[in-house]
Amino acid sequence: MSKMGLFINYDICFGCHACEMACSQEKKLPAGEFGIKIAQYGPHKNINGDWEYTYLPIPTKLCDLCAERLADNREPVCVHNCLGACMKFGTIEEMAAELT
Repeated sequence: MSKMGLFINYDICFGCHACEMACSQEKKLPAGEFGIKIAQYGPHKNINGDWEYTYLPIPTKLCDLCAERLADNREPVCVHNCLGACMKFGTIEEMAAELT
């Protein structure tokens, strides 16, 4: 069986936090605990005078890729609820193909 993985395209994440909220609800995590957390860089004005905002969804040690959902042939809740469609789940080979 192929190993499974999570692919996150950081270029298109717009920081909606839907993955965080869905994970917290699915896992019934207490306030302040996260299975995935959005880190934000910015707002920052670069040397060209453009404003930058960068959002990075980061799985934490509490993330088990929604093992219970996978057992039911469902994708992880963060992927299912990603409004920007920047998260994908599949085999390592499928995720590697996303890089090309």
